[in-house]
Order: sequence, then structure tokens, then C-alpha cells
Amino acid sequence: MKNPLVEIDGDEMTRVLWALLKEKLILPFVDLKSEYYDLSLENRDATGDAVSAASAEAIRKYGVGVKCATITANAERKTEYHLKALYPSPNGTIRAILGGTVFRKPIAVSTIRPGISTWKKPIVIGRHAYGDVYKAAEMEIPGAGKVELVYTAHDGSTQRRQVAEFSGPGIVQGIHNYDESIRGFARSCFLFALDEKLPVWFAAKDTVSKLYDGRFKAIFNEVYENEFRAKCDKAGISYFYTLIDDAVARVVKGEGGMLWACKNYDGDVMSDMIASASGSLAMMTSVLVSPLGCFEYEAAHGTVQKHYYRWQKGEKTSTNPVALIFAWTGALSKRAEIDALPGLSAFAKRLENAVVAAIEAGVMTGDLAGLSRPAPAKIYNSWEFIDAIAARLGA
Repeated sequence: MKNPLVEIDGDEMTRVLWALLKEKLILPFVDLKSEYYDLSLENRDATGDAVSAASAEAIRKYGVGVKCATITANAERKTEYHLKALYPSPNGTIRAILGGTVFRKPIAVSTIRPGISTWKKPIVIGRHAYGDVYKAAEMEIPGAGKVELVYTAHDGSTQRRQVAEFSGPGIVQGIHNYDESIRGFARSCFLFALDEKLPVWFAAKDTVSKLYDGRFKAIFNEVYENEFRAKCDKAGISYFYTLIDDAVARVVKGEGGMLWACKNYDGDVMSDMIASASGSLAMMTSVLVSPLGCFEYEAAHGTVQKHYYRWQKGEKTSTNPVALIFAWTGALSKRAEIDALPGLSAFAKRLENAVVAAIEAGVMTGDLAGLSRPAPAKIYNSWEFIDAIAARLGA
């Protein structure tokens, strides 16, 4: 390696596997250069969450980052970890600083058949990486009263709109987005689709959210017509908008093979649906493509809390580390591309091939065993699984 990438460590079972796969699959083969950030919940608490923003700024500096799964604190976690505060999602913090779009794609393995029989090609989710509920302002309403949206311009003029008249206690939430962020989202999706030769679907709910979702629809259409229509026509790539509920129905009945662009929350939910139906949440790649020219690769799943508690009791769990491995290979590949390092690029591809070949040979964790045809002779724990991959890679 010529230049470092940013390594962001995480929490619970994924943190355990992160160290293990680095030891077995990366360090014996790569002269790793990285700038390390610890985003464990304990360290975020110790730094007042400053470490989350620092890791994002480091990705801006170096251009490539790789991230382990992290905990988003809630009331239960605050008690469990004795936190000083309820910190926001580190993913949300990083995405707010870098902007861009998260692209998630299932990892195809010939012996693992999708749960939806009509799917023949992978479905890629393009998830807007800024705003909406992830940057929401929320309030508990203690009793009767009125809640309003108020916009105050720099010249002092105001606009008001009543949200609700409360006759008793309740809750309220205000969400937002920026035209330029939505424009960047649209551009990223069309650029990705042109690279991957995929048709683009965009879905929202403008029949209900006429202004908010309607703005997304209008900007997407504007970007397509003004910047990408000719390029898409030349490449034979189509684009269409539909309602989110119609998109779900079409996806379930279709053959796959498209880029499905989703707003932030929709993409969060639908990528999990696609991953689960494709085999497992641990069989999904995820990369944040920032308009700043930065790339952050991560696992699309959580920290596997239940397995972590079992590991703390001394058990060897069968936790699937494939998404963590592919986060590393994605980051190494991008570093190799930027720095013109063909050897590093070839290594990343060999590691991915070793993972897929092991699974197709019947070496797999418990989440895949029930989906495999033929069924494996045994279920491997995570340590055995990683050792089997390391043996293939070494050979």
C-alpha cells in the first residue's frame, strides 16, 4: 500500500470477528497502512462522540474508509453501558459529513438460492445517505397545545404551518432535506447505473407527502432529463418513477437486475428485505459513495448482539463474517484503484473468490446452511469458517 485507508472499529460480535479476520485474512498478505478509529460505544462515550466526526473527516482526507458495525444507543443501551448521553447513530454522523448515497448489493453464491423464486439477478439498493428521520428534531408534548412549523428567513419574514392541535400528551417530529443533497443522490444513482448497466427505479410516496416526497420526485426527474437522459438512452438504460408500495409489489414479482433508488429510511428497510430474501443480512455489500470523492465500505448488518453475549460466556458462535470481509475487500480494491496498485487489487479479488468458493464447497455458517442446496455436511463456527478461507487463500 502507498497510502492509508481509514479503519473504523465497532461493537460486540462484529468487533470480535473484525479482529479475527484482520489477523487471518488481511495482515498475512497485505502490508496494511491504516488510520485507526475506535467507534465502540464505550469510546464514543469517553470522547463525547467526537471520535465519530473525526473518523468521517479522516475519510475526507484519505478518500477510502472501512467500517465495522456499531451500536446506535437507546435507553436500554444507555443503562447497559452506563452512558453519559444517548449518542446519535455513528453511521448517520458519518453520512451527514460525507453526504452521498449508500449502494447495497447481495453477494451471489450459486448454492444459495433467493427466498423469492422469481429473482434471477441481484437487486441493488441505492439509499440516500442524508436527512429525513435520521436528522429529525423530536419533542414530547406534555399536554394540550398547538405545534407549528415555522420558517424564519434571513430578512426576518416568516412562514407558518400548523402541524397539530394537541388535546393531551403526544409526540412530534420534524424532518428535513436539502435540494443539493437530493440532487447529489440522483446523480450518484445514475452514474452508478451507467457503470453497472442497470435500469433505475425511484420510488417514494408523493400521493401522500405531496411537498416532501414530491420534491424528491421532481429533482430526480430534473437530473435525469437535463443531465443523464441522453447517456442512459445511449447505454440502453431506462428510468422510471413509481410509488413505494407499487415498487415493492413489482420487486417481489420481478426478476431483479435493477438499481432501486430509495429515500433514507426506505433504503434502510428495503436493503434488509433484499438481503434477507437473497440469503442473509451478512451476504450484502455496502458502500457510501460521497460527492466529495470519498468511499466508505461497511457491513450492512448490526453488531449481532445475541451472539456476542454467548461469546462472552465462552461459546464459539456460528456468526457469518462475509459482509465484514467484503467491506475490507471493497476498501482495499478502491485504495488499489486510486493508487494504481494491481497487486492489491488482485489480492482483494482472490479473497472474495476464496470466500465464495468455500461456501459453494459446503463451508458455511448456520445462517446459510438452511438455504444451501445441497445442504452442507456440517455447520462451521466463525473461527473454522475464517480458517477455511485462510487456507484457500494461502494455497
